[in-house]
Amino acid sequence: MAKTVGYMITWTTYGSWLQGDKRGFVKKGKILSSNQSLANSNKQSLSKKPIKLSAAEQQIVQNAILKKAEQLNQIIYALSVSSNHIHIVAEYIPKPIGLVVRHYKNSAQAALRKVGLAGRIWTKGFDKRYCFDQKTLENRIYYVNSHN
Repeated sequence: MAKTVGYMITWTTYGSWLQGDKRGFVKKGKILSSNQSLANSNKQSLSKKPIKLSAAEQQIVQNAILKKAEQLNQIIYALSVSSNHIHIVAEYIPKPIGLVVRHYKNSAQAALRKVGLAGRIWTKGFDKRYCFDQKTLENRIYYVNSHN
């Protein structure tokens, strides 16, 4: 079995990228195309307005993630914090990926709470793309750096 050299993780802000979205969406690791009926249904079930991070909030999230990566002793190869989603390409560390993502989400959320952003900030779950070789890792880094 190939050794995992890193991974790309992605998650979205609450309500900003719903299943069925016209841009496509990811479900259980598969990229699916638009489904307006599904998107409308999901939009109606939101309990509050979608979250869009301001430029200042994006910087707060970036700083919190980088600080947490240092605490986890994990190298971040690429990081993009947009108004509606976060991409991280990181080295593999021997911790469950769900736990690592939870650390990043919780740290960013705690930092945003300190500046007054209340309520739910992130969608449940995350997308993961494992990198089993250097070329795949470099492609993921390029992709994320293209978002900056």
